[in-house]
Amino acid sequence: MTGDARSERGPVKADVVGMWVTAGGHIRQELLPDGRYDEARGDRRSAYTGRYTVTGDHLDYVDDTGFTATGDIRDGVLHHEHLVLYREDRAKKPS
Repeated sequence: MTGDARSERGPVKADVVGMWVTAGGHIRQELLPDGRYDEARGDRRSAYTGRYTVTGDHLDYVDDTGFTATGDIRDGVLHHEHLVLYREDRAKKPS
């Protein structure tokens, strides 16, 4: 994995970069264009930080402590392990 959010196939797709949030807004994950991410949980800012890479619609995460996780974007929704996150600026969240 690289630290600049590039896969062997090229740069991150532009629609991946940005702020992703759970429906209730408790978890906020910002995917930065340089391949870093910063995840807030409730009032805890930067609860998790690390790097990510993208291959197609699949994301691989490695946090700064070495913990790994994965995610997939399906129909504009980020499914990150047990979380479901929506683009803050454009996705409709369930009511």
